[in-house]
Amino acid sequence: MPSLEILSFNGLRAGALVCLKETRLEAKCAAVKALHAAWHEGGLALEQQEDLAASDAGDGIPGRPGKPELVSPLQVKSRSMRTPEGRAALIHALAHIEFNAINLALDAVWRFADMPRQFYVDWLQVAAEEAYHFSLLAAHLETLGYAYGDFTAHNSLWDMAEKTQSDVLARIALVPRTLEARGLDAAPPVRAKLAQAGDQAAAEILDIILRDEVGHVLIGNRWFAWLCEQRGLDPVPTFAELSIRYKAPPLRGPFNLEARKAAGFSDEELLMFKDMAG
Repeated sequence: MPSLEILSFNGLRAGALVCLKETRLEAKCAAVKALHAAWHEGGLALEQQEDLAASDAGDGIPGRPGKPELVSPLQVKSRSMRTPEGRAALIHALAHIEFNAINLALDAVWRFADMPRQFYVDWLQVAAEEAYHFSLLAAHLETLGYAYGDFTAHNSLWDMAEKTQSDVLARIALVPRTLEARGLDAAPPVRAKLAQAGDQAAAEILDIILRDEVGHVLIGNRWFAWLCEQRGLDPVPTFAELSIRYKAPPLRGPFNLEARKAAGFSDEELLMFKDMAG
């Protein structure tokens, strides 16, 4: 059982690496839940100083099943929401985002040493919530007659994780604050489409996801501000420079200003986003 594997480790970050490398969907979600519980029950130490990236990673990161087939974003087919298959494809795309988000949060826990204790606690919490979101979407997909892996998907989220694996500042700037923050903008119109198509259950899942994602982006904003302060950097121009250096996908409006403000973006940053989006 995943829980026994994790509890055999004497460390949170080592446990996060076990979860990250797990390829089986249900086992990965169960392992994350068990790791989260073990930590909050006081059963795990935090090996803050250990450079796990140098000694323990190996192959198999991130762990994922053989399907879905990963293709270019341009090759992911767009399907009509008027058909059951089209709605299933949309739910599948959302599930794929959440599955990647599990791995991204786990990767932040195990990869980056010498961060404050709360950094690891925060991203463990994010991983647990992303696993919950994925489970909700995967279960709903099955009610539509499909399973995760039945449609193609792209790998843009994890591609950015690989680009930023050597710098925690770049990772936080360009994954939670950029790519995942897109979900704050996209969730309301997607929810409206699902509700209009008569899929109220899916719409209610989107409500849960948006509520939690505001908190996840807020965590990203807090750690970005902390890292900038530690390095003596101005957050606004630093973000713009990192976006260019790492070739982050262009920002696109319209922005969900209410959600972005709740997630900790300042008025100055929101103006910058509008400028960057043209």
